[in-house]
Amino acid sequence: MAPERDLFANFERMRREMDELLGNVLERTRLSGRGGGFSPAVDVYYVDSPPRAVVEAELAGIDPDAVSLEIRGRELAISGRRRVQEAEGRLYQQVEVEQGPLRRVVQLGADVRGEQARAVYEDGILRVELPLVERGPRARTVPIDVPRERR
Repeated sequence: MAPERDLFANFERMRREMDELLGNVLERTRLSGRGGGFSPAVDVYYVDSPPRAVVEAELAGIDPDAVSLEIRGRELAISGRRRVQEAEGRLYQQVEVEQGPLRRVVQLGADVRGEQARAVYEDGILRVELPLVERGPRARTVPIDVPRERR
């Protein structure tokens, strides 16, 4: 039993070290301005009346005119750009607000009617409502016709 514990302890230590290493690389890339953009946080949920998927994306400080939405099958793609603040005359102590291009592709768990989607931007939250494709009953009885000639 002891070798298994050591194996898992070493694995956990290695995972923490990799997280720290990659976290530092990502932080340096973002601070240097060479980052490839960011992905906003989203909540995805479903409601019944009327049946629809709802995606809420956190886009505080982003001009809604700089955001575009695209629906392909069961995917909602959110893209845009947060204006990069000019750094002239500033000495930053800390930089955490993501800037530059943004992109997030959200996988939906149901078929939606993209042509009927609605989007509202309020208080830094983009809310996209996507009506679900209505499904007929799962089981259906089929009447059997018997031609009169065979009776």
